[in-house]
Amino acid sequence: MLDTHGRKYVQPFIEKTAKIFVEVGLSANQITTTAFIIGVTTGPLIYFEYMGLAVLMLWISGFLDAVDGTMARLTKPSAWGTVLDVSFDRAVEISVIIGLAFRFPEAMWILLLLSVAIIYAMTVFLTVGAVSENKGVKSFHYPTGLGERSEGFILFSLMMIFTNYLLWITLLFLLMVVFTSLQRLAAARKLLKDI
Repeated sequence: MLDTHGRKYVQPFIEKTAKIFVEVGLSANQITTTAFIIGVTTGPLIYFEYMGLAVLMLWISGFLDAVDGTMARLTKPSAWGTVLDVSFDRAVEISVIIGLAFRFPEAMWILLLLSVAIIYAMTVFLTVGAVSENKGVKSFHYPTGLGERSEGFILFSLMMIFTNYLLWITLLFLLMVVFTSLQRLAAARKLLKDI
């Protein structure tokens, strides 16, 4: 929801950063890879209890993830860039979940359920995107919902900062992901019925 409705407020800064990176000769795929490398450091940082640094790395990764798409649109979007972007995003999320699961084994079961919910949500997201006509600026149809990347980052950050409430925050995240999946299924049913 924040990605869909709040992007316009941060987009000028994202565009400015993207233009600087393009001017110095960086490619969108290089920024995607950089975002991935920074993002997957979160798991080890969480495990070794550098929670503040893990949160910072997660958000830097997320910012660069927004910048790479803008860079691609300023230059030449590529199908390979889309594959890298979507798959690297999941790897960053997996890193956070694994880091938390190993640091807090008592929460492993709810983190496993969150992982399963994310897998299902991404299956719905990508399938709806693949079978729908794209009318937006992204490289495929982007079905919106309550939980998008920004909401995920906020909840991951809360999970890292307020570890005493890890189970409850993870449960909230799980419910948000399930609700978003149901939203996207309902929207897809309506959209595909019209075709």
